[in-house]
Amino acid sequence: MTVFVDKHKAWYGVEPICRQIQIAPSSYYEHKARDRDPDRLADRLKRDEELENDIQRVWESNFKVNGTNKAWRQLLREGIRVAHCIVERLMKNLGIQGIGRDKKCWTTIADNLLDRPTDKINRQFVATRPNQLWVADITFVATWMEFVYVSFITDVLARCIVGWRVSRSFHTD
Repeated sequence: MTVFVDKHKAWYGVEPICRQIQIAPSSYYEHKARDRDPDRLADRLKRDEELENDIQRVWESNFKVNGTNKAWRQLLREGIRVAHCIVERLMKNLGIQGIGRDKKCWTTIADNLLDRPTDKINRQFVATRPNQLWVADITFVATWMEFVYVSFITDVLARCIVGWRVSRSFHTD
């Protein structure tokens, strides 16, 4: 707003421009006075400027990974009383954010074109002697680096794991 008025005030004057863009001329003059003298800024703007510096410092000192919650807690630990929503607003204004967690990982994508294995024991998980019936299952485990798939073969009678395998891929080969 002030840039536009400054650009055209020599030709048209401040008051006619302000009337056309529907702002009070006093608002224009107040903005110009604040630009010249930062002490005239509103208390909220002064506080926001101080907090932005603190938030930036906390964010950079923690390898630029902290989000709103951790930055807010760190400020409270340092004795800087501030509301969570203010930290959130200022981080958004600064264009900084924490590292996101746990992106959705699709571990199984069903292929309807493949045949499903048949249930050869008709859901009767009963065995009278060891090694008569083994069942298999597969699951995935989140590690620090990635998801890995773990398959187990279990003896039904003994209820113990007979064999297992860990793989990075879901392929059977």
